[in-house]
Amino acid sequence: MRQRSYGRDTGLTFRMAFTMFMLAGLWVVFMGLLLWAGISPLFVLGIAVVGVLIQYFMSDKLVLMSTGAREVSEQEEPWLHGTVERLCQMADLPKPKKIAIMDTHVPNAFATGRSPKNAVVAVTRGLLHRLNEREIEAVLGHELMHVKNRDVAVMTWASLIVIMAGYLMQMLFWMSLFGGFGGGGDDREEGGGQFVLVMIAVYIGTIVIYFLAQMLVMALSRYRELAADRGGAIITGAPMQLASALAKISSDMYRIPDRDLREVRHASAFMFAPALRGNDIARLFSSHPPTEKRIERLQNLQRELERGTPFRA
Repeated sequence: MRQRSYGRDTGLTFRMAFTMFMLAGLWVVFMGLLLWAGISPLFVLGIAVVGVLIQYFMSDKLVLMSTGAREVSEQEEPWLHGTVERLCQMADLPKPKKIAIMDTHVPNAFATGRSPKNAVVAVTRGLLHRLNEREIEAVLGHELMHVKNRDVAVMTWASLIVIMAGYLMQMLFWMSLFGGFGGGGDDREEGGGQFVLVMIAVYIGTIVIYFLAQMLVMALSRYRELAADRGGAIITGAPMQLASALAKISSDMYRIPDRDLREVRHASAFMFAPALRGNDIARLFSSHPPTEKRIERLQNLQRELERGTPFRA
């Protein structure tokens, strides 16, 4: 069975490309800042790359470990395995290496893995209990689109500048605490003051770059969620089932005890829907677009389908 396609969302594609362009511009500014300060960009980059590579190659293990998700066999969950396998055939994907379940009441799901062959798809018990089969299928289609779009690779490497800037901020902070900005001896009178001003400027510039890069990465994360919504809805042919799942999960977040939400909040960026309350200040820095916006876009897609424009194979 071949994947359905339904044209491109040019607006979304443009916004993702523009965000990547802005991140590239920040890279140029950040490298120039390091060179101006006499700090080796290769040194900072090398440390950041090590951290990124660990995250990239161990993303599946780290997320499973942090969430407590347990791999389940086909004998344990035949319907779940069968549904994932069928959706993979429709999306022209290999079946994920692992299918897992989290024992939590929070209704949610996530996918991770550096490539389709190393992917992990997980759902929570809360999701299986609260949604019907069509809605669960729609959520799984969304998660498989993250795998197909190689979102883990995209987000990992996009976050490299954030990691670099964060490391440099810490390094400069500790240098300032232990007198690393003060120069020494006669240099303090001749050039020490200028050096201190340069390092303060670099510190402030790094903070600004870190903040802007973090905002751009979060914007990219929100766009990838919209892209996965669209792709998953097209694969299943049921945008309103995905919209229904979003509405149910968003509504249920207000009924979930805070203790249960705290158990999965650290992995919220990976989830189908953020494990946050509507009034949570963290929504200002959310990795997901507002649920209302996601549902509205799915409703628009449903209207496109109902107009009778045929799918292109």
